[in-house]
Amino acid sequence: MPSPRAPWALSLPRPSLKAPRRASALSEWALLPLRLFLGVTFLYAGLQKLANPNFFNKQAGISIYMQLSGAARFSPIHTLLHGMLPYAGAIGLITAYAELAIGLGTLLGFMSRIAAAGGAVLSFFLFLAISFHTSPYFTGADIVFFFAWLPLVVAGSGSQLSLDGYLRRVVRQRAHVPPSDLVALPFAQVQRLCGNYQKGSCSALAGAVCDAGRCPVLLGRQAPIATPVAMAGIQRRQVVVGGATAAAVGVGAIILGSTTAALGKLIGNAPSPSAGPSMGGGTTTTTTASTAGSLGLASQVPLGSAATFTIPTTGDPGIIFHTDKGWFGYDTVCPHAGCTVNWNQGSTMMICPCHGSSFQVANGDVINGPASHGLTALTIVERDGHLFLG
Repeated sequence: MPSPRAPWALSLPRPSLKAPRRASALSEWALLPLRLFLGVTFLYAGLQKLANPNFFNKQAGISIYMQLSGAARFSPIHTLLHGMLPYAGAIGLITAYAELAIGLGTLLGFMSRIAAAGGAVLSFFLFLAISFHTSPYFTGADIVFFFAWLPLVVAGSGSQLSLDGYLRRVVRQRAHVPPSDLVALPFAQVQRLCGNYQKGSCSALAGAVCDAGRCPVLLGRQAPIATPVAMAGIQRRQVVVGGATAAAVGVGAIILGSTTAALGKLIGNAPSPSAGPSMGGGTTTTTTASTAGSLGLASQVPLGSAATFTIPTTGDPGIIFHTDKGWFGYDTVCPHAGCTVNWNQGSTMMICPCHGSSFQVANGDVINGPASHGLTALTIVERDGHLFLG
C-alpha cells in the first residue's frame, strides 16, 4: 500500500496573495513597495534604451557614446570611461538588457538577491561615472538607488508575492517535506515547551541561566525534519526547477527586449531640435594665417540664429548664438550625464533630451536639474568674416 501523504502534501500550493496574520510586523511585506519601485524603474530604464535607436547611434546627442564621452570629463573613473568608448554600442546593449533582467527579477521575486546585487553594482557605477560630484551628495539619484538596493541584497524577496518562495514550497511539497516557514513565538512559550528548561536554568548548558541570546534550541542546529538524503534531493530539485525557470524568464526578457527594440526602430523617434546650420570650419580655399583655427564663416550664423560646431580643443559639441549684443557660445555637453543639449529656434532655453535639464540661453545657467550647474561658456570673436574661440 502506498504510504499516506501528510495533509500539507495533498496539493500544490498557490501563490500567496493575501497578507498573513500580523503582516505589518513582517519585514518582507515592508519591502514590497521598495521591490515594486526598483523593479518598475529598472524595467522602464532598460526598455526605454532599447526602444530608442538614437541611444545606439554614435552621432546622436543622446547616444551612449556621447554620454560616456561627456561623463568622462568629470568622473573619477575617467580613464575607464575613455577605454569604454570604442565599445560604447555593446556596453549600451549590455546595460539595457541588464536593467531589464534586474527589473524583472525584482518584480517577480526571482533570484532576488542576485538581481538586487546587480542593481547595486550598476547604481554604484553610475554614481562614479555621472553623479560623483553632485552637491549635496543626496541630490544625486544614483547613490540613493545604491543604498535602496542593499536591503534587498540582505533580506531577499521573502516568501510573499515571490517566485523564489513559491518554487521552494512547490519543491518541498513534491518531496513530501513540510514547509520551512518561520513562526514568531514568545521566548516564555519556548521555555514552557523546552525539555531542557529547569526553573530558570538550562540543563543543555550545564545549569547556566536560560537565555534567549545563547539558547541551543533557537540558535543551535536543530534536528532536521527530513533526512539528509531527502534534503539533498530537495536541493537538487530546487536547482533544476530554478534553472528551468531562469531559462524561461531569460527567454521572455530577450523576447520583450527584442520586440521593444524592433518597435522602436519601426516607429522611429522625433527628430532632435536643430540649432541651425553646422559650422563648416571655414572656407574651401587654402588656409592662411588669418583664418587658421576658424570655426566657420560669420555669414553662416545670421542675426537671431545659432549654429553648432565642434570645439577644436576638446572635440565636444558646441553652439554659437548671434544676437544684437554680439557672439557667444557654450559647450553643449550636459554636465549631468554627458548628453548633448538641444535648442529650438526662438527659445530662451536649451534642454537636455536625456533627463530634462534646462539651461538659460542668455548665460548658460541651469534652470531645472538634475544637472547641478550650468553649461561651460565659450568666448566667440569675429575677425575678417570668420569666427574664432576667444
